[in-house]
Amino acid sequence: MRRDIYTADHEAFRELVRDFVTREVVPGYEEWERAGRMPRHIFEQLGDIGVMGLAIPEEYGGAGTDDYRYNAILQEEASRALVTLGTVRTQLDVILPYFLAYANKEQRSRWFPELAAGRLLTAIAMTEPGTGSDLAGIRTTAVRDGDDYVLNGAKTFITGGLLADLVIVVARTSSDPDNRRAGLTLLVVEEGMPGFTKGRELDKIGIRVQDTVELAFDDVRVPVANRLGEEGKAFSYLGRNLPQERMTVAVGSVAQSRAALDTTLAYAKDRQVFGNTLASFQNTKFELAAVSTEVEAAQALLDRAITELVAGRLSGADAARVKLFCTEMQARCVDRCLQLFGGYGYIREYPIARLYADARITRIYAGTSEVMKVIVAKSLGL
Repeated sequence: MRRDIYTADHEAFRELVRDFVTREVVPGYEEWERAGRMPRHIFEQLGDIGVMGLAIPEEYGGAGTDDYRYNAILQEEASRALVTLGTVRTQLDVILPYFLAYANKEQRSRWFPELAAGRLLTAIAMTEPGTGSDLAGIRTTAVRDGDDYVLNGAKTFITGGLLADLVIVVARTSSDPDNRRAGLTLLVVEEGMPGFTKGRELDKIGIRVQDTVELAFDDVRVPVANRLGEEGKAFSYLGRNLPQERMTVAVGSVAQSRAALDTTLAYAKDRQVFGNTLASFQNTKFELAAVSTEVEAAQALLDRAITELVAGRLSGADAARVKLFCTEMQARCVDRCLQLFGGYGYIREYPIARLYADARITRIYAGTSEVMKVIVAKSLGL
């Protein structure tokens, strides 16, 4: 179905990204998967063509546009080429908004030019062993000592943490037994600070080009000058970006489902079974017709939500609905596509295997499907 959310400027950007992905990402992608990370020079190349600084103000070397549709195009074009852009998505869609919203003038001058150039890489450290989605249960502490905070604790499942130069850490600076959400603060920990340790890389079943690590903080002295926003206000800060974070997952889910459909169509038309093409069998036609219908339905819902997000009107409940629907759709559709490959679908040299493994996390991170249902239920007064 025709999509009408993009302008000519967006489509010109799409061509730029498509060319970059074809030339710079696809040839080395399998090697990056084996290494478990995307090389740093790719981030710098993306900075050179303006991608890393899209939302950063022009005075700091960026483009000064906060139009989320450009971010969506990045994922769509990577998925079309059957790859992902590693932690680029996380940096632009999830982490950068915190810097844009809460960094003061001095921090902007210190960090923004290098962020726009792709020479400073970032991560955000929220999840702790045993806390999961319960951010109010964070136990990492930061105690004020003069012009520093002394940070102690551990974080896990930190996307991009291995390469990150700046890590936004959610830490508890005070406790209120009557309000577990109070007393959380955002501190930017820099690579090389004494006591800051990057632990083991977690061996994931999917999204293998995106490093995920454990982090530890042992009496790390973080200058007060590295605090983002006000002390004790982090819980409300984290909630404000959740709709976009969840939309980011939904965008990837739909784009990767479409990629699964396209690669399965090509395979079915070429694969010979019992003297006929796989595509000639009624079951194949029915399965792919069903997948196509689900993808189009999800795309329509997603495009409406993107429009609402760009206009500043997307609610948390609607973002939860979109993430829930699109990720559950992805699970069904990629599974049906892999089934049509038979045994070959289970072999990693076929892109459908990668798409299948990558799809499983989308119903977990940025809030599980169960958490999405709780949010939607609350919006219904339940």
